Amino acid sequence: MITDSTLEQLEFPKLLKLIADYTHSEPSRRAVFEIRPLGELETIRQRQTRIEEIRKLHREGTPLPLAPFVDLGPLLSRVRPLGAILEPLELAAFIPVLQMMGDLQVALAGRPDLPRLQELAAGLRDYPNLLRRLGHSLDEEGNILDQASPLLAELRSQVRQVEARIRKQLTELIQDHQLAALLQDDFITQRSGRWVIPVRMEARKQIRGVVHDVSRSGETAFVEPLAIIQLSNELENLTAEQKAEENRILRDLSAGLREIAGDLDGGLKVVVVLDLLQGAASLADELQCEPPGLTAEGSIRLVQGRHPLLELAFRRQEAREALVPLDLQLGEDARVMVITGSNAGGKTVALKTVGILTVMALSGLPVPARDSSVFPLIENLLVDIGDEQSIESSLSTFSAHIQHISAILKNSADRTLVLLDELGTSTDPDEGAALACAVLTRLREQGALVLATTHLTGIKVFTERSQGMVNAAMEFDPRTLKPLYRLKTGQPGLSHALEVAGQYGLDPEVVAQARELLGGQKVELDRSILDLNNRRSEYEKGLEEIRLKETRLSEQERELAAARDSLPEERKRILAETYREASDYLVTIRRQMQALLEEIKVKGRTRGREVLKEVEKTQTAVNEEWRSVADEEAVRPLGLEEIEEGRFVYVPSLGYDAEVVALLKKQNRVRLRAEGFEIEVPVTEIGASRGKRPAPRSAPAVKTPVVAEPFSRLNLIGLRVEEALSRLEPFLNQAALGGLREVVIVHGFGEGILNRAVREHLKKHPLIKTFRPGVSSEGGAGATIAVLH
Repeated sequence: MITDSTLEQLEFPKLLKLIADYTHSEPSRRAVFEIRPLGELETIRQRQTRIEEIRKLHREGTPLPLAPFVDLGPLLSRVRPLGAILEPLELAAFIPVLQMMGDLQVALAGRPDLPRLQELAAGLRDYPNLLRRLGHSLDEEGNILDQASPLLAELRSQVRQVEARIRKQLTELIQDHQLAALLQDDFITQRSGRWVIPVRMEARKQIRGVVHDVSRSGETAFVEPLAIIQLSNELENLTAEQKAEENRILRDLSAGLREIAGDLDGGLKVVVVLDLLQGAASLADELQCEPPGLTAEGSIRLVQGRHPLLELAFRRQEAREALVPLDLQLGEDARVMVITGSNAGGKTVALKTVGILTVMALSGLPVPARDSSVFPLIENLLVDIGDEQSIESSLSTFSAHIQHISAILKNSADRTLVLLDELGTSTDPDEGAALACAVLTRLREQGALVLATTHLTGIKVFTERSQGMVNAAMEFDPRTLKPLYRLKTGQPGLSHALEVAGQYGLDPEVVAQARELLGGQKVELDRSILDLNNRRSEYEKGLEEIRLKETRLSEQERELAAARDSLPEERKRILAETYREASDYLVTIRRQMQALLEEIKVKGRTRGREVLKEVEKTQTAVNEEWRSVADEEAVRPLGLEEIEEGRFVYVPSLGYDAEVVALLKKQNRVRLRAEGFEIEVPVTEIGASRGKRPAPRSAPAVKTPVVAEPFSRLNLIGLRVEEALSRLEPFLNQAALGGLREVVIVHGFGEGILNRAVREHLKKHPLIKTFRPGVSSEGGAGATIAVLH
């Protein structure tokens, strides 16, 4: 158990006050000050997660809709007894809270990305009917509105009318010249709830009426004239009826609250928790905190840790130098760390930083450190920090420290963190060092995690030679004689007391004399330690350079390996490009041969076709060679028995799958549908489906240069001009080889761009004899009929 005394020493209540300042009610503030370290990992992580979900809302610019509200707990207690009635202002206090509960429900509804907050918000209820009645009956200042009920509105209207008649009659009286001499003043007022006029005391019997009051001086009598007594009685009756109706309204509203008092009490607790969590999230945002890791293994890893109170102090003072973060690791190889270094070098701050961040982590709060920080799930935190000298109890500083250390040794165990400041001081250095070493040994044997600070050389030497213990030093710049506030693990530090004393203005002669009195042996020991620390720093710097070189070598090795692995791919790419160029060259040759066909058709058309087929055969061989290089995955050919209508097959010439429309067994060919048009290809040109589909129209054209052979109709609708002409060329070639005399080219209407490009291409083509627009049965102007030679 972590005691309140320990939390006080670590200044945890000051941190809680910072959180409380972000809350919106007194119950929320009280709840914040009740935050304590939690014992179960799941409970800690639950609070961590809820705070992080609220911070997510902050980043989205939609914080929880919380606003200032009063403590409704006492009012709910008062309204619970049957027949209890709350005052209007007390009832009005429920309006903003009920509204806020509804707003919170709406804000968290439909947010599956906030599961922990939704889980908490399940305790909220919406009371629209009661909220509407309260808002309809009361204003923000607790006044009952006329609209609270029709009867109340009528009664108040009558009261106003009667009061107006009374004031009118009284005004006429005080303006009567005959009565002016009898009046003390010319105003009307009220006494004991009755309307009166001020009359001179000696003239009070000259005005018929009732005296309700006399002034302190005895010179003025406040008289209710007989002429308005009947109206005043009527007003009194109406006022009584109005009061009765107001009481009935308050009674009904209080009864409505009484019915939901139990649920409302639970909802108020949820609002308080949400307010608390949002306060913690707001402070975490201000300090740039992160949720730390937690472990049951009993080790601490603090990465870039900052003391929250010191961080805020630096910010508010606009310090020129930033707070130096703390890096520390304890518990794996060593469970005891002794921190040494100069005075005012940050040793105690390091101790308190570890302490308060551990308490924050165990309380489920984000900590001002990197999220890679890890804290142990401890059961106890034992602290001895500061001067506990007490005149009243006749305790010296040393006696007080011994009492604390005795209690620490009694309560220490394997799930305990112990923080000891200035261990071994306040007594003889040799005896204090011996006692301190024995204490550290006992704490290590008990399995506790220990952080201790000291200036005693004996403790440093003992720690260096003891297993499970490690020295650490707050770094000091010997050139500037200033502390650096950085913790260096694995080496003892020096106090630099004489240097610091000189830096802070002590007489140099006094410092020199102190150095002489210190003795050569101590000075030599300090110099040896300083020399060792310098050498250690040099070695660490050299190791860091070696690690950097190793990292660069590893990167170079990875780059070389990647280059080596890419050589086969590069070879395939070059070969594929070469074969593609060869294929394009053969296409050019074939165009030339097709032009020759026109010249030799009279002499021998059969011979011309044979030449064209030879060219076609050569191009096919090149294309097949290109595919074997460009495509890693070889196409598995299909037999006729494996091909069915409606099945998808892979077409290498297209680079994707196409649907089988018909199987032409006699020709050993297949008719396929791809991208809205049909083509015929040999069975040998297809393979098993690979699940590839055509790329969108905006994607680059298919890389494969081979275009499948068409039948007698080509659909170019939806294609760009360049892609359409690349399909038109092989279509006309295959039509000529197939002996077709007429083909249909469907290009659609559109803007006419594709239509004009196709016909312009046909004008210059050597295989085309003539062409014409299609008739209505052929597709009309959206198609072109081409006649081949």
